[in-house]
Amino acid sequence: MKKFLAILAAVCLMPIAAFAHGPSGQKVVKEFEVKAEPAKAWALLKDFGAIGKWHPDVTNVKLENRKDDESGKEMPHRLVTLKNGTTFLEKLREANDTDMKLDYKLVDGKDSTIAVSNYRTVAQVKAGKSAGQSVVTLTARFYNAANTMEAPPGKDNVAANKAINELYDAAAVGFKKALEK
Repeated sequence: MKKFLAILAAVCLMPIAAFAHGPSGQKVVKEFEVKAEPAKAWALLKDFGAIGKWHPDVTNVKLENRKDDESGKEMPHRLVTLKNGTTFLEKLREANDTDMKLDYKLVDGKDSTIAVSNYRTVAQVKAGKSAGQSVVTLTARFYNAANTMEAPPGKDNVAANKAINELYDAAAVGFKKALEK
């Protein structure tokens, strides 16, 4: 009887547990090769304010130091505007020269109209298979803009993934073009 009651309780409480958690985290990874030495690719990538020089969809970048809400320290922030009018404010968390790794995060709020929330990117440059070649990896982790399981269209997982994939696809094209000219 105890076993039956335990199973019954588990089955009855399962729908409650399903509604207890938030939206599922999303992840996009893009990896592409560039015909450039890793040091040259890293120099371009780590210049946090230079994204407008190589990303074809970026129309404006405003770079400034702002006090970080989490650490209280001054950190570089960039307000990026895309051709389609989308804006997002990102803060640089780390630029690691040893690992050629850049870590930045979306600052959710009024400055960000992109279809994601809690967005973080780690971008890294590594040596390619042959001399004069690099591999760039862009990894994003994020949630939909509504930050809910039942997000409306345009703020749901589909829109969030579309926004990041389009952003990264254009980044790959523009980054390669800037280095391989």
